[in-house]
Amino acid sequence: EDNSSDTGRFLQNESEKPTAIGLSMDDNMRAELCAATVENTAAAYPELCGAVLHSDRGSQYTSASYRAALNEYGVKQSMNSAGGRCHDNARCESIRGLVTRMKNELFYSRGRRSTDYTTEQLKTMIWRYYMSYWNNRRICSSIGGMPPAEKRRRYYSDKTGKPAAAAME
Repeated sequence: EDNSSDTGRFLQNESEKPTAIGLSMDDNMRAELCAATVENTAAAYPELCGAVLHSDRGSQYTSASYRAALNEYGVKQSMNSAGGRCHDNARCESIRGLVTRMKNELFYSRGRRSTDYTTEQLKTMIWRYYMSYWNNRRICSSIGGMPPAEKRRRYYSDKTGKPAAAAME
């Protein structure tokens, strides 16, 4: 079975179409991997404080270490403290479409499978796909015909009153 969707965890921004704003990859889905995603995202986007993170009910998302990372960066979890209810989980679930599209574009349409590559090759391909192409070059008609990163810059510019380039610094 192709398990390339299990190589990373994503955080996505509410200001645009589903897009990765944080990404950590490994050959497991342990809580530490999910916590590293939060840490990587907070380093890239200090304004993450106060954001609401949507996840499913996997044990890695209800773990003490993951919740500690969320608390450290001031991120709120949409799942209730008992871990049983995910409030407004639609944004999280929409990332599945993003993963399916990536698999099709990188592998299936080329007659390849993720198992044709080493873990390190997959990490590089996935990073480039999401963090470079998907976020910065893909034109999205539903957000005004611009890439999600541009929409994000404009969103934070409007919130901070700074010019778009400075708003992300």
